[in-house]
Amino acid sequence: MEARIEKIKQQLQSQGYKLTPQREATVRVLLENEQDHLSAEDVFMLVKDKAPEIGLATVYRTLELLSELHVLEKMNFGDGVARYDLRDDSTRHHHHHLICVQCGTVDEIMEDWLGPLEERLDQDFHFQVLDHRLDFQGICYRCNERGKPDSLDKSKTTASE
Repeated sequence: MEARIEKIKQQLQSQGYKLTPQREATVRVLLENEQDHLSAEDVFMLVKDKAPEIGLATVYRTLELLSELHVLEKMNFGDGVARYDLRDDSTRHHHHHLICVQCGTVDEIMEDWLGPLEERLDQDFHFQVLDHRLDFQGICYRCNERGKPDSLDKSKTTASE
């Protein structure tokens, strides 16, 4: 984690910004919850535990700054709430998402399935893709499992059946 914080600190410094204690607390929360897609309010509530003096406006400004510097990706999954995801320098593109329209969970696809399409866009249209994001909306396996009738549960039958 410390190496990633140092890298983010360098990204900020290269653009004339400092990694203030408030920004560092925000970055630490994002790193600790990297698998989640936190909203600004989620980040604020978690940061508040570490730095009680921090305000919601400071968290919003920090998230916006980190988004502008491409440290974070700001996303909207159709629920009207902006969520933030740390960008990973180990991959060329951001990961993709499976968004459940019933329960709102967001699962990640870490593989980049669009490489061949990018090559074709370059060859056929001389278009160089810099980044992309692919989101699928549907019903997750958890909701699908909840919706299946439990044919093995005999306790639901009555003696008169």
